Amino acid sequence: MRPDGGTTTGNLEGALSDITLTKRIKWGMAFVLSLAFGFLFFQALAEVGFSLAEIVYYWPEFQEALGEFFPRTSLFGVLPFVDVGSYWQFIQERNLFGAAIVTLAMGFAGTILGIPGALLLGVLGSERVTPYPFNFIFRGTMSVIRAIPALVWALIYIPLGGVSPFTATLAIGTDTMGNLGRLFTDALEEVEDGPIEAIESTGANRRQTVVFGMLSQVFTPFIAWTMYILEINTRIAVTMGLIGGGGIGYILQTQRSLFKYTNMMATILVIFLLVVSVEFVSQRVRSYIRGEEEGLSFLKLVVEFPQRMARSLWE
Repeated sequence: MRPDGGTTTGNLEGALSDITLTKRIKWGMAFVLSLAFGFLFFQALAEVGFSLAEIVYYWPEFQEALGEFFPRTSLFGVLPFVDVGSYWQFIQERNLFGAAIVTLAMGFAGTILGIPGALLLGVLGSERVTPYPFNFIFRGTMSVIRAIPALVWALIYIPLGGVSPFTATLAIGTDTMGNLGRLFTDALEEVEDGPIEAIESTGANRRQTVVFGMLSQVFTPFIAWTMYILEINTRIAVTMGLIGGGGIGYILQTQRSLFKYTNMMATILVIFLLVVSVEFVSQRVRSYIRGEEEGLSFLKLVVEFPQRMARSLWE
Protein backbone atom coordinates (compact mmCIF):
# COMPACT_ATOMS: atom_id res chain seq x y z
CA MET A 1 0.00 0.00 0.00
CA ARG A 2 1.30 3.43 -0.93
CA PRO A 3 2.02 5.83 1.90
CA ASP A 4 -0.51 8.30 0.50
CA GLY A 5 -3.29 5.71 0.88
CA GLY A 6 -4.00 5.46 -2.87
CA THR A 7 -4.80 1.76 -2.77
CA THR A 8 -7.27 2.23 0.06
CA THR A 9 -8.98 5.04 -1.82
CA GLY A 10 -9.17 2.88 -4.93
CA ASN A 11 -10.74 0.03 -2.97
CA LEU A 12 -13.32 2.37 -1.49
CA GLU A 13 -14.18 3.80 -4.89
CA GLY A 14 -14.52 0.27 -6.31
CA ALA A 15 -16.80 -0.80 -3.49
CA LEU A 16 -18.90 2.36 -3.92
CA SER A 17 -19.12 1.69 -7.64
CA ASP A 18 -20.32 -1.88 -6.98
CA ILE A 19 -22.95 -0.66 -4.52
CA THR A 20 -24.17 1.97 -7.00
CA LEU A 21 -24.35 -0.63 -9.78
CA THR A 22 -26.27 -3.06 -7.55
CA LYS A 23 -28.78 -0.36 -6.64
CA ARG A 24 -29.27 0.56 -10.28
CA ILE A 25 -29.88 -3.07 -11.18
CA LYS A 26 -32.42 -3.40 -8.36
CA TRP A 27 -34.21 -0.21 -9.41
CA GLY A 28 -34.20 -1.38 -13.02
CA MET A 29 -35.67 -4.73 -12.06
CA ALA A 30 -38.28 -3.03 -9.89
CA PHE A 31 -39.22 -0.78 -12.82
CA VAL A 32 -39.56 -3.73 -15.20
CA LEU A 33 -41.63 -5.69 -12.68
CA SER A 34 -43.87 -2.65 -12.13
CA LEU A 35 -44.45 -2.38 -15.86
CA ALA A 36 -45.22 -6.09 -16.09
CA PHE A 37 -47.59 -5.88 -13.12
CA GLY A 38 -49.37 -2.86 -14.61
CA PHE A 39 -49.71 -4.61 -17.96
CA LEU A 40 -51.18 -7.75 -16.37
CA PHE A 41 -53.52 -5.65 -14.23
CA PHE A 42 -54.94 -3.74 -17.20
CA GLN A 43 -55.19 -6.97 -19.19
CA ALA A 44 -57.18 -8.49 -16.34
CA LEU A 45 -59.51 -5.47 -16.29
CA ALA A 46 -60.00 -5.76 -20.05
CA GLU A 47 -60.67 -9.50 -19.74
CA VAL A 48 -63.51 -8.97 -17.26
CA GLY A 49 -64.90 -5.98 -19.14
CA PHE A 50 -64.29 -3.52 -16.31
CA SER A 51 -65.55 -0.07 -17.27
CA LEU A 52 -65.85 3.14 -15.28
CA ALA A 53 -68.28 4.43 -17.89
CA GLU A 54 -70.61 1.53 -17.13
CA ILE A 55 -70.44 2.30 -13.42
CA VAL A 56 -71.38 5.92 -14.11
CA TYR A 57 -74.19 4.83 -16.45
CA TYR A 58 -75.79 2.49 -13.91
CA TRP A 59 -75.09 4.65 -10.87
CA PRO A 60 -78.63 6.13 -10.71
CA GLU A 61 -80.09 2.60 -10.60
CA PHE A 62 -77.63 1.66 -7.86
CA GLN A 63 -78.64 4.71 -5.83
CA GLU A 64 -82.27 3.72 -6.20
CA ALA A 65 -81.44 0.21 -5.00
CA LEU A 66 -79.58 1.64 -2.02
CA GLY A 67 -82.75 3.49 -1.07
CA GLU A 68 -84.55 0.14 -0.96
CA PHE A 69 -81.72 -1.55 0.92
CA PHE A 70 -82.05 1.14 3.60
CA PRO A 71 -85.70 2.28 3.63
CA ARG A 72 -86.19 5.54 5.44
CA THR A 73 -88.55 6.56 8.17
CA SER A 74 -88.53 9.29 10.77
CA LEU A 75 -87.51 8.98 14.39
CA PHE A 76 -89.96 10.78 16.69
CA GLY A 77 -91.43 12.26 13.55
CA VAL A 78 -88.40 14.51 13.13
CA LEU A 79 -85.09 12.73 12.54
CA PRO A 80 -84.61 10.57 9.39
CA PHE A 81 -83.82 6.99 10.29
CA VAL A 82 -83.63 3.52 8.72
CA ASP A 83 -86.96 1.72 8.79
CA VAL A 84 -85.92 -1.21 10.97
CA GLY A 85 -89.56 -2.26 11.24
CA SER A 86 -89.67 -3.33 7.59
CA TYR A 87 -86.67 -5.58 8.23
CA TRP A 88 -88.25 -7.13 11.29
CA GLN A 89 -91.53 -7.69 9.48
CA PHE A 90 -89.83 -9.77 6.79
CA ILE A 91 -87.70 -11.63 9.37
CA GLN A 92 -90.87 -12.75 11.13
CA GLU A 93 -92.82 -13.38 7.94
CA ARG A 94 -90.22 -15.75 6.45
CA ASN A 95 -88.93 -17.09 9.79
CA LEU A 96 -85.35 -16.13 8.95
CA PHE A 97 -84.05 -17.27 12.31
CA GLY A 98 -85.39 -20.76 11.55
CA ALA A 99 -83.63 -20.67 8.17
CA ALA A 100 -80.45 -19.56 9.95
CA ILE A 101 -80.69 -22.62 12.20
CA VAL A 102 -80.89 -24.82 9.08
CA THR A 103 -77.76 -23.13 7.75
CA LEU A 104 -75.97 -23.61 11.06
CA ALA A 105 -77.01 -27.26 11.09
CA MET A 106 -75.55 -27.72 7.59
CA GLY A 107 -72.22 -26.25 8.66
CA PHE A 108 -72.09 -28.15 11.95
CA ALA A 109 -73.18 -31.52 10.52
CA GLY A 110 -70.81 -31.15 7.57
CA THR A 111 -67.93 -30.48 9.94
CA ILE A 112 -68.72 -33.54 12.08
CA LEU A 113 -69.12 -35.76 9.00
CA GLY A 114 -65.75 -34.64 7.68
CA ILE A 115 -63.76 -35.14 10.90
CA PRO A 116 -63.21 -38.95 10.62
CA GLY A 117 -61.96 -38.68 7.03
CA ALA A 118 -59.86 -35.64 7.88
CA LEU A 119 -58.30 -37.44 10.84
CA LEU A 120 -57.55 -40.54 8.76
CA LEU A 121 -56.07 -38.65 5.81
CA GLY A 122 -54.28 -36.17 8.07
CA VAL A 123 -52.55 -38.84 10.15
CA LEU A 124 -51.62 -41.07 7.22
CA GLY A 125 -50.45 -38.05 5.25
CA SER A 126 -47.77 -37.26 7.82
CA GLU A 127 -44.29 -38.56 7.03
CA ARG A 128 -43.89 -39.38 10.70
CA VAL A 129 -46.63 -42.01 10.33
CA THR A 130 -46.47 -43.15 6.70
CA PRO A 131 -43.02 -43.44 5.09
CA TYR A 132 -42.11 -41.27 2.12
CA PRO A 133 -43.25 -41.44 -0.70
CA PHE A 134 -46.35 -43.44 0.31
CA ASN A 135 -47.62 -40.57 2.48
CA PHE A 136 -48.08 -38.53 -0.70
CA ILE A 137 -50.94 -40.83 -1.68
CA PHE A 138 -52.94 -39.36 1.19
CA ARG A 139 -51.54 -35.85 0.75
CA GLY A 140 -52.51 -36.01 -2.91
CA THR A 141 -56.02 -37.10 -2.00
CA MET A 142 -56.38 -34.10 0.30
CA SER A 143 -54.98 -31.80 -2.40
CA VAL A 144 -57.56 -33.05 -4.90
CA ILE A 145 -60.38 -32.50 -2.41
CA ARG A 146 -59.12 -29.02 -1.56
CA ALA A 147 -58.69 -28.10 -5.23
CA ILE A 148 -62.43 -28.52 -5.82
CA PRO A 149 -64.53 -25.79 -4.12
CA ALA A 150 -67.37 -26.84 -1.85
CA LEU A 151 -69.90 -25.32 -4.27
CA VAL A 152 -68.63 -27.63 -7.01
CA TRP A 153 -68.84 -30.63 -4.68
CA ALA A 154 -72.51 -29.73 -4.13
CA LEU A 155 -73.06 -29.82 -7.90
CA ILE A 156 -71.25 -33.17 -8.12
CA TYR A 157 -73.60 -34.63 -5.48
CA ILE A 158 -76.78 -33.47 -7.28
CA PRO A 159 -77.55 -37.03 -8.55
CA LEU A 160 -77.76 -38.18 -4.91
CA GLY A 161 -80.79 -36.01 -4.14
CA GLY A 162 -80.83 -32.80 -6.11
CA VAL A 163 -79.65 -29.48 -4.73
CA SER A 164 -80.82 -29.63 -1.12
CA PRO A 165 -79.53 -29.17 2.43
CA PHE A 166 -78.66 -32.89 2.37
CA THR A 167 -76.30 -32.68 -0.62
CA ALA A 168 -74.97 -29.33 0.60
CA THR A 169 -74.04 -30.98 3.92
CA LEU A 170 -72.29 -33.81 2.06
CA ALA A 171 -70.34 -31.23 0.07
CA ILE A 172 -69.29 -29.42 3.24
CA GLY A 173 -68.22 -32.73 4.80
CA THR A 174 -66.11 -33.59 1.76
CA ASP A 175 -64.51 -30.15 1.76
CA THR A 176 -63.78 -30.53 5.48
CA MET A 177 -61.85 -33.76 4.84
CA GLY A 178 -59.40 -31.92 2.60
CA ASN A 179 -59.00 -28.68 4.53
CA LEU A 180 -59.02 -30.04 8.07
CA GLY A 181 -56.96 -33.09 7.10
CA ARG A 182 -54.19 -30.86 5.75
CA LEU A 183 -54.16 -28.86 8.98
CA PHE A 184 -53.94 -32.10 10.96
CA THR A 185 -50.97 -33.22 8.85
CA ASP A 186 -49.13 -29.94 9.39
CA ALA A 187 -49.74 -30.19 13.15
CA LEU A 188 -48.32 -33.73 13.27
CA GLU A 189 -45.17 -32.64 11.45
CA GLU A 190 -44.37 -30.32 14.37
CA VAL A 191 -44.63 -32.82 17.25
CA GLU A 192 -41.60 -33.31 19.51
CA ASP A 193 -39.52 -36.48 19.44
CA GLY A 194 -39.22 -36.83 23.23
CA PRO A 195 -42.68 -38.23 24.01
CA ILE A 196 -42.48 -40.51 20.95
CA GLU A 197 -39.17 -41.99 22.11
CA ALA A 198 -40.55 -42.40 25.62
CA ILE A 199 -43.53 -44.40 24.33
CA GLU A 200 -41.30 -46.52 22.10
CA SER A 201 -39.00 -47.30 25.04
CA THR A 202 -41.92 -49.01 26.82
CA GLY A 203 -42.21 -51.54 24.01
CA ALA A 204 -45.31 -49.99 22.46
CA ASN A 205 -46.24 -51.05 18.94
CA ARG A 206 -46.56 -48.63 16.02
CA ARG A 207 -50.26 -47.90 16.53
CA GLN A 208 -49.81 -47.20 20.22
CA THR A 209 -46.87 -44.92 19.43
CA VAL A 210 -48.96 -42.91 16.99
CA VAL A 211 -51.91 -42.60 19.39
CA PHE A 212 -50.10 -41.94 22.66
CA GLY A 213 -46.85 -40.43 21.41
CA MET A 214 -48.06 -38.23 18.54
CA LEU A 215 -51.81 -37.61 18.70
CA SER A 216 -51.66 -36.85 22.40
CA GLN A 217 -49.37 -33.90 21.61
CA VAL A 218 -51.71 -32.37 19.04
CA PHE A 219 -55.06 -32.93 20.76
CA THR A 220 -55.45 -29.25 21.61
CA PRO A 221 -54.42 -27.98 18.15
CA PHE A 222 -56.82 -30.49 16.59
CA ILE A 223 -59.73 -29.02 18.55
CA ALA A 224 -58.66 -25.47 17.72
CA TRP A 225 -58.40 -26.22 13.98
CA THR A 226 -61.76 -28.00 14.04
CA MET A 227 -63.40 -24.91 15.55
CA TYR A 228 -61.74 -22.77 12.89
CA ILE A 229 -63.09 -25.04 10.13
CA LEU A 230 -66.55 -24.77 11.71
CA GLU A 231 -66.36 -21.00 11.20
CA ILE A 232 -65.51 -21.50 7.54
CA ASN A 233 -68.18 -24.14 7.05
CA THR A 234 -70.87 -21.88 8.47
CA ARG A 235 -70.04 -19.28 5.83
CA ILE A 236 -69.91 -21.98 3.15
CA ALA A 237 -73.35 -23.19 4.27
CA VAL A 238 -74.68 -19.69 3.59
CA THR A 239 -73.25 -19.68 0.07
CA MET A 240 -74.71 -23.15 -0.58
CA GLY A 241 -78.14 -21.57 -0.46
CA LEU A 242 -77.20 -19.33 -3.39
CA ILE A 243 -77.28 -22.41 -5.65
CA GLY A 244 -80.45 -23.77 -4.07
CA GLY A 245 -78.92 -25.68 -1.18
CA GLY A 246 -81.47 -24.43 1.32
CA GLY A 247 -81.12 -22.43 4.48
CA ILE A 248 -80.95 -18.68 4.70
CA GLY A 249 -78.76 -18.37 1.63
CA TYR A 250 -81.62 -19.71 -0.51
CA ILE A 251 -83.95 -17.01 0.83
CA LEU A 252 -81.33 -14.39 -0.05
CA GLN A 253 -81.08 -15.73 -3.60
CA THR A 254 -84.87 -15.79 -3.97
CA GLN A 255 -85.25 -12.19 -2.85
CA ARG A 256 -82.42 -11.12 -5.16
CA SER A 257 -84.15 -12.71 -8.14
CA LEU A 258 -87.30 -10.77 -7.20
CA PHE A 259 -85.31 -7.53 -6.77
CA LYS A 260 -86.69 -7.17 -3.23
CA TYR A 261 -83.76 -5.23 -1.87
CA THR A 262 -85.32 -4.43 1.49
CA ASN A 263 -85.94 -8.12 2.09
CA MET A 264 -82.41 -8.87 0.93
CA MET A 265 -81.02 -6.48 3.50
CA ALA A 266 -83.09 -8.08 6.26
CA THR A 267 -81.71 -11.48 5.24
CA ILE A 268 -78.15 -10.14 5.15
CA LEU A 269 -78.55 -8.81 8.68
CA VAL A 270 -79.57 -12.26 9.95
CA ILE A 271 -76.65 -13.84 8.05
CA PHE A 272 -74.34 -11.31 9.65
CA LEU A 273 -75.68 -12.14 13.10
CA LEU A 274 -75.32 -15.88 12.49
CA VAL A 275 -71.77 -15.84 11.12
CA VAL A 276 -70.38 -13.36 13.63
CA SER A 277 -71.96 -15.24 16.55
CA VAL A 278 -70.42 -18.54 15.44
CA GLU A 279 -67.04 -16.92 14.89
CA PHE A 280 -67.12 -15.14 18.24
CA VAL A 281 -67.94 -18.34 20.13
CA SER A 282 -65.30 -20.26 18.16
CA GLN A 283 -62.65 -17.63 18.82
CA ARG A 284 -63.37 -17.64 22.54
CA VAL A 285 -63.20 -21.45 22.71
CA ARG A 286 -59.93 -21.51 20.77
CA SER A 287 -58.46 -18.81 22.99
CA TYR A 288 -59.49 -20.73 26.10
CA ILE A 289 -57.99 -24.07 25.07
CA ARG A 290 -54.78 -22.33 23.97
CA GLY A 291 -54.51 -20.53 27.29
CA GLU A 292 -54.73 -17.08 25.72
CA GLU A 293 -56.22 -14.28 27.77
CA GLU A 294 -57.83 -12.50 24.84
CA GLY A 295 -59.10 -13.71 21.50
CA LEU A 296 -60.06 -11.84 18.38
CA SER A 297 -62.11 -8.79 19.32
CA PHE A 298 -65.80 -8.61 18.42
CA LEU A 299 -65.16 -5.35 16.57
CA LYS A 300 -62.56 -6.99 14.33
CA LEU A 301 -64.95 -9.84 13.59
CA VAL A 302 -67.53 -7.28 12.45
CA VAL A 303 -65.11 -5.24 10.33
CA GLU A 304 -63.65 -8.27 8.53
CA PHE A 305 -67.04 -9.95 7.92
CA PRO A 306 -67.36 -9.00 4.18
CA GLN A 307 -63.87 -10.31 3.30
CA ARG A 308 -64.50 -13.63 5.02
CA MET A 309 -67.84 -14.10 3.27
CA ALA A 310 -66.22 -13.39 -0.10
CA ARG A 311 -63.47 -15.95 0.55
CA SER A 312 -66.01 -18.61 1.54
CA LEU A 313 -67.44 -18.64 -1.99
CA TRP A 314 -64.44 -20.67 -3.19
CA GLU A 315 -63.18 -22.35 -0.02
